[in-house]
Amino acid sequence: MNLARLMAAPGALGGGSAGGQGRAPSRHSPRGGRPAEPGAMAAYLTHQQKVLRLYKKSLRHLESWCIHRDKYRYYACLLRDRFDKNKDVKDMVKATELLRAGEEEFWANQHPQPYIFADSPGGIAYERYEMYKLPEWCLDFWHPSEKAMYPDYFAKREQWKKLQRESWEREVKQLQEETPSDGPKTEASEGKLKINSIKLNFMLCSDKHCPKCTFVQVWLGLWSLR
Repeated sequence: MNLARLMAAPGALGGGSAGGQGRAPSRHSPRGGRPAEPGAMAAYLTHQQKVLRLYKKSLRHLESWCIHRDKYRYYACLLRDRFDKNKDVKDMVKATELLRAGEEEFWANQHPQPYIFADSPGGIAYERYEMYKLPEWCLDFWHPSEKAMYPDYFAKREQWKKLQRESWEREVKQLQEETPSDGPKTEASEGKLKINSIKLNFMLCSDKHCPKCTFVQVWLGLWSLR
């Protein structure tokens, strides 16, 4: 990547306030340049969070471009200066435009093979040890001396198991009452019943040149291509 291009046009990166005081991104935020865990982005991101994430992933990709640490620190300081110049922007329209320009610039200059932590999504060791994780019921076979090392956890676990035993029959009964006798209703099953009904009416029509039947035939053909 052309590093001069990355540092050019001060103000393109960093749309608006990056935390009010220009502080660095939180170390607990997701590492830049890697996809988030499923469900991790369920909450709506504020403008401040978007700026912080843009700043962090820009640093991560800059680190991938600059192998030598002294060179990376130099360009990292220039990058931080670009964000600090726009940290006090109060106009949200202008701040949003700056953020969008920064996202576009990052996308155009991102590293094709960025450094990824081994245990992060996309890393070589991501979920490597998932196969060795045992199910929760294996804790029932722990020796009492082992459970004694975690008294608070196993006390809460026993309360949870008691609640599960007490509510299990009631929950199953409620599901049985709410479920129709011919099975649960879904969008797929309802759509299938609707198509079968239309097909039946189409077959019962005696007029082969009926415009309604012709339309239905075309509609069924398009539906089958979905």
